[in-house]
Formats: sequence, structure tokens, C-alpha cells
Amino acid sequence: MEKIAILCSGGDVSGMNPALKRFVEYSYAKGMQPFFVYNGYEGLIDNTISIANYQDVAGIMIRGGTKIRSARSARFSEASYRAIAAENLRQKGISKLVVLGGDGSFRGMERFHDETGIAFCGIPSTIDNDINGTDYCLGVDTALNVIKNAIDSIRDTASSFRRAFVIETMGRDCGYLALVSAITSGAEVCLIPEIPIDIHEYKGCFESQIRNGRDYFIAIVSEGLKNAQEVSQWFEEELGFESRVSVLGHIQRGGNPSVYDRLMAYQFVTHAIDTLLKGNNNSVVCYTKSHFEFKSISEVALNPYHLDQALLTLGREQFAPSHCQM
Repeated sequence: MEKIAILCSGGDVSGMNPALKRFVEYSYAKGMQPFFVYNGYEGLIDNTISIANYQDVAGIMIRGGTKIRSARSARFSEASYRAIAAENLRQKGISKLVVLGGDGSFRGMERFHDETGIAFCGIPSTIDNDINGTDYCLGVDTALNVIKNAIDSIRDTASSFRRAFVIETMGRDCGYLALVSAITSGAEVCLIPEIPIDIHEYKGCFESQIRNGRDYFIAIVSEGLKNAQEVSQWFEEELGFESRVSVLGHIQRGGNPSVYDRLMAYQFVTHAIDTLLKGNNNSVVCYTKSHFEFKSISEVALNPYHLDQALLTLGREQFAPSHCQM
């Protein structure tokens, strides 16, 4: 029986546990022996690698984070420790790895593959959504919903007082979370690294809005700018609004995975295992959405809708009676 392992590297995201569940079930369905690597690349070095079974993934679909834990490993950047990691895998007969992580994790795995020949497939997993080549990373939808709920709650108290709230989202140098959250929450301000706007440019507009009855403001800023306190102070000094800063922090990484992230986890893992079985030994599963397009009314209204074939195939495989475990 061919052996395959999975690990989580870098920051955790909601959707990793559904990915682990699919990994175990789909590996067995393909006649493979699945293994869990605990604590990311540190686990490869420390040999915390164990056979995974159905009991290990029972009930984890609804849980955020990752059951097998994650880590950042400085040791894995050293060739001597990568050699230890490779030997640990060889002793267990594991020749394939699925890695849930970000671009740094993938660069480390690419070097590991070049040195050892161990095949891997990466699954983009970061709420920052900042990995080139994919439109979507696992965990993003859940994070956006956490932010949405937080902003909606903060708006309730902002509107009850004459206040401005500055809400800081995660994102390091990428403003994806802040931008999407600002658009979908109806915020008055969005400040991100990719759009260099000076908060002072809003003064005239906001003064006009205040004269016309506006009595609170919601500003969304990306943590990469490191200016939440400065923006808050601006509201007080320039507009005379009492202001508060809410740093959402790590609540954005946790929480019950959304339906979309659960579905994406299943699809990412399915494609990862399939490509490894086809002999593609050094790749990352990317997802790109189709563009908007116009179609005639007859195309839309006179033809029946059909579920996506890939989704149907996934459902047939997942719920086939032959896959039912006694």
C-alpha cells in the first residue's frame, strides 16, 4: 500500500480540519495509507508522524484550527535538519506529502523535494489570501465572516454614540481582508497598502456628511499599515468624534469553518492527491474563478441548470455505498 502524509505549516486557518478529514477518507478510497505529521515541519524533524484512521477525523469537520497542529520551523531551513526529516519519512515508507500552508512553506518544500525526491503538493492555506497564482486560499471565507460579524456588532454600538470606530484586520502586506470587509460592510473608510490614501483627504467629505446628519463612522484598516491609532486620533482631532480602535487579531483565524471553506477543503485535497497519483511531484493546487460575462436570455431562462460536474463527482465518490465504513 502506497503511503502519503499531510502536514500544516505556518498560521492555522479554519478549513484545515475538513481538509484532514477528506485526506484520510480519500486516501483510503484510493488504496493509500494516510499519515499525519504533527507540528508541521518540526514534526518531520522530530518524527511525530503517525498513521491516520477514520476515528482520528470523526467530528472534526465543525472545528476551526487544525487537529494535527501547525508550526513555523527555523530548523527546516537548515540542510542537516531536512536530511533528518527525509530519513524519518523514508523509514516509514512515505514518498508523498500534502502541505497546507503559505508561499514560505511551499518554498521550503520545493527545496526539500529537490534534495530528496519526495513528492509534494501544496494547498494554499492563509487568511491573508496573498499567494500568487490562486484567487482563493483555504480559510479566507471563514475569516471574512468572522470580520463581518465583528463589524456588524461594532456598528451597533457606534450608532448608539457619536463615535468613530477604527477596525484593524489581519493581512500583513496584503489588504484583501480589509478591502473585501470594508466593501461588504458599508464602511466609510478603507486603508490598505495597495491603495495609498491619506486619511486627511477625507476631511472635507466627512465634514459635509456630518453637516448633513452623519453621526458615526466605521473605518477599516489593514494591519500592514500600522496606523490604526493614528487614524483614530485623526477622527478626534480633525472631526471632533470620540474614537475607539478595535484590533480583531487572531479571532480571524478561528471559528467554525464556513460551508464554502469546507467544500473548498474537500476539493483542494481531492485535486492534491489526484495530481500526486498522476506523477506530478512538485506543485501547488490553485483556484481561479471565471470572469463575469453576458449571456442571452434564452441561454439563461430556457435551459435547465446543472450542478457542476466536478461537484457531482466529488459527491458520488464521497457518498458511494462502497465507501461506507462498517
